[in-house]
Amino acid sequence: MKEKETVKNAKKRKLLSTQRYLEFAGVHNDTLVLKNGGIRAILEVSSVNFNLKSEEEQNSIIYSYQRFLNGLNFPVQILMRSRKLDIDHYLDDLRDKLRHQQNELLKNQMGEYIEYISKLVEYADIMEKRFFVVIPQNPSRAEKTSIFASFLEKISPDDKVMNVIQRRKEFKTLKKGLDERVNVVKTGLENCGLSVTRVNTGEIIEIFYQCYNPQHSRTQKMRPMEEMAVSGNPEDELVVDDK
Repeated sequence: MKEKETVKNAKKRKLLSTQRYLEFAGVHNDTLVLKNGGIRAILEVSSVNFNLKSEEEQNSIIYSYQRFLNGLNFPVQILMRSRKLDIDHYLDDLRDKLRHQQNELLKNQMGEYIEYISKLVEYADIMEKRFFVVIPQNPSRAEKTSIFASFLEKISPDDKVMNVIQRRKEFKTLKKGLDERVNVVKTGLENCGLSVTRVNTGEIIEIFYQCYNPQHSRTQKMRPMEEMAVSGNPEDELVVDDK
């Protein structure tokens, strides 16, 4: 028999949610906030076809990258994300133009092009690769956490009000240091001939949505941030409620 929906049952399901075991608490000001008080900035970096470069250009890129790594005095994480190419927004834009097209010849050609591209992406399984650099900034208390305390956090991952208040107090100071690190990394990678942009709040949320819901995110897209009801203090974690 189906269990009756009650407030007690709803609370029980909440406690069993996998969100309890995620290490991050929220996103705001283009910054990922962890439960331990640490914050992270995410930079998206363009790629370069190294094999098409001349030997002189290749050596220049290698030396620039060496200088970048040697100039870092803090850790960074380099992440490559590979997923099936999603061109739904591109196709929707083409369909919108198709509806307003008056020339019958162009209208037929656009319709055939849209159908061809849709089938090509669907059956060819074309993959898209994106490259990120994650930059950390941790409070001193997080770096001094003992092994026993870390173990207790793993078995009891629920966030506490005291932790939220402490994160509020530390955020501004930590973000200043994080922004300085972002500038260092951004300058170093741009010297390698790469394009670097900081991933904003909405994009960070979308990345995690796609990572934890790979199949669901293909059929149900996230709404743009401006179409969502956003609540929360500017110094606290972001809470997004879909309208």
